[in-house]
This record gives sequence, C-alpha cells and structure tokens, in this order.
Amino acid sequence: MTPAFQLDDAHAEDILLMGRVAARDQQAFARLFDRHSPIVLGVLTRMLSDRALAEEILQEAFLQAWQQAERYQPALATPRGWLLMMARSRALDRMRSTAARMRREDDLMREAPQTAEGIATSGLEADERRRHVIAAMGSLPAEQRECIELAFFGGLTHTQIADKLQAPLGTVKSRILLGMNKLRQSLASYSS
Repeated sequence: MTPAFQLDDAHAEDILLMGRVAARDQQAFARLFDRHSPIVLGVLTRMLSDRALAEEILQEAFLQAWQQAERYQPALATPRGWLLMMARSRALDRMRSTAARMRREDDLMREAPQTAEGIATSGLEADERRRHVIAAMGSLPAEQRECIELAFFGGLTHTQIADKLQAPLGTVKSRILLGMNKLRQSLASYSS
C-alpha cells in the first residue's frame, strides 16, 4: 500500500527511526522525541490550556509510541501524524475523565457532607500513597530518579536538566520517560 501523503526526506528518516524504535533502539527514540515533541507539546498545550498537564500527556503519548512502535503503519500516517493522533486521543480522554470526575465529586459533596472521620481517613490514605511513591522512586536507577526529581520536584525544564547534568537533551528526556514508565508500573501494583 502506498502512503496517502508525500514522502520527503524528513518523513523517510522518521519512518526509519520508527523501525529502529520498534527494535527498541533508545537513541532512535530520543531522536524521534527531539524532532516531534515540540510540535506535539504545542498542540496539547493549546488543547488543554495547562502546560504541566500537556507535558504529562506528552510523556504518556511518547511512552505509548515506545510500547507500540511495531504497530506503526507508514502507509496510514507519517510518524508525526501518528504521534499527534495518540497525543490528541489521550488529551481528549483526560478531558472527558476530568469532567466526569468533577461531576461525581460535585454529586458526592451535595449528597454527603465531609465528617471529621472522613477527613482523618483521607489523610491516612494520602500518607500511604506518599510512602508508596517514595519507595517506587527509590527503586529507580539513579540517573532516572535524578532527572525525574529535577523535573517534577525541582521544576526544571528538560533543557535546564540537560544543562545541569551536562547530558544530551534526548538522553534526559529518555531517562524521564523510562523512569515514569517504571513508576507507573510500580504504583499500578499498589493501587490494585
């Protein structure tokens, strides 16, 4: 099947990168991230009007691309189009789930006022979650943990982290992405 779009040098290189990503080449993944994350982040920021949430969805979309790279079909879309489609889909899902959660919370607040016992229980649950997050962070390789701490607790951008650690930007992004995936897996076992 021939592509429905014009194949230029950039698209051809992206398709080769996708093949390498499907073969679990982290350098190819970092290159793909460097090439397309600014565009995808821009679209997500416009959709969500929240830069932090857009960055979170960006990470999730690229994680999905890493996990499902072998499913990419060059005849159906460019790699950028495929990435944008996944990011947009995730953003729409998040917007819908946030709206549904807010409606449920509003309903609960109207139906049952918060009691002192409920407040104490939610504090205990938060402490337990905090302990699980700390344990999961401790299980990460040091370079992934450091990048995540600088990004999420230090408030640094990927570029600032790369400068601080004197590491390539793509490496920093990959470390954060892979570390977040490991955290998600660790914390998923806690919540189930």
